[in-house]
Amino acid sequence: MAIEKRGDAHLITHALAKDTLSRLRDVETEQVAFRKGLVKLGRICGYEIIDGAMETEFVSIRTPLAETTGERVKGLDNVVIINVLRAATPFVEGLLKAFPRAKQGVISAGRNEEAGMDDDGTFPIEIDYTKLPDITAEDTVIVADPMLATGSTMTAVLDHVVSNNPEPEDLFVLSAVSAPAGVARVTEAFDEVDLLTVALDEELNDEGFIVPGLGDAGDRAFRTK
Repeated sequence: MAIEKRGDAHLITHALAKDTLSRLRDVETEQVAFRKGLVKLGRICGYEIIDGAMETEFVSIRTPLAETTGERVKGLDNVVIINVLRAATPFVEGLLKAFPRAKQGVISAGRNEEAGMDDDGTFPIEIDYTKLPDITAEDTVIVADPMLATGSTMTAVLDHVVSNNPEPEDLFVLSAVSAPAGVARVTEAFDEVDLLTVALDEELNDEGFIVPGLGDAGDRAFRTK
């Protein structure tokens, strides 16, 4: 299994995930390749979630030649994917290749960069739009955002996801790159969350960006800077 426990997080160690992330980190990777890389990484992470966290069941099937027993993944119809706009859009596109029948929700959330980072290492978060499907106790919920930096955005998003909903079967936060401060903030606030990431980076800089990181994923994917 290519998911390993690392402190409060679970690290996706699949070789193709690491290869893809390395290409995303490269400053020379231009917009189209960057966006396609996020799609590819989302697909790989989706398959790893299926392999590492979802149960299978034995079923009777008939081939053209005989009756036999097969194995199928349980719960694929009970998956909810939450897209943290906008950077997660290509990442979620990849996840949907692994979970094509998933229900989808969107939350438009982002830092107030002009306000700056507070003394406790958090940012004020502005949430402009929320549209979530019904979440049931049988669901596997995946909240996707490529970057988990201070954890300010993710904790605000999770507040919306868990409020007025039953606790789902599994609740995952999925990122490409995470910083220790963000991991600590999310897991302290939401002990029911399993945090999945492809890389645990060293630190945050004074502006609250992950170092070494990969830059602003939204800007690089949509060429807005």
